[in-house]
Amino acid sequence: MAERALRGTRLGATSYENDRNTDLAPRQEVTFDCPKGHRFTVPFSAEAELPINWECRICGALAVTATGDLPTPKKVKPPRSHWDMLMERRTVADLEEVLAERLAVIRGQRGEEQPATTERRPSRQRKSA
Repeated sequence: MAERALRGTRLGATSYENDRNTDLAPRQEVTFDCPKGHRFTVPFSAEAELPINWECRICGALAVTATGDLPTPKKVKPPRSHWDMLMERRTVADLEEVLAERLAVIRGQRGEEQPATTERRPSRQRKSA
């Protein structure tokens, strides 16, 4: 059998490559302080954008960098409601016109010729449980 044969090894179990003639990427270590008093370092690439917060390796709390840089709050748009989006496209006068058109269509389907009177019927009250 050949002298270069590897006996007793499993495929994929271990790597037989070595680190000779290889250059590792430049790194920097960032120190983080946990609010519970733990201090640890995390290696990052020299080109990486450094995070302000990192989860503590010991207790899982949110640790900040030892330099004390606080994250700048991001600008957050207020959530837009359906009404806000509608008012971007239409004016109140346009909406009243559309409402009048739709009410005329509905009344025409029911067979009513005149607009409903302004009399209010007494509303039914539901019994509470």
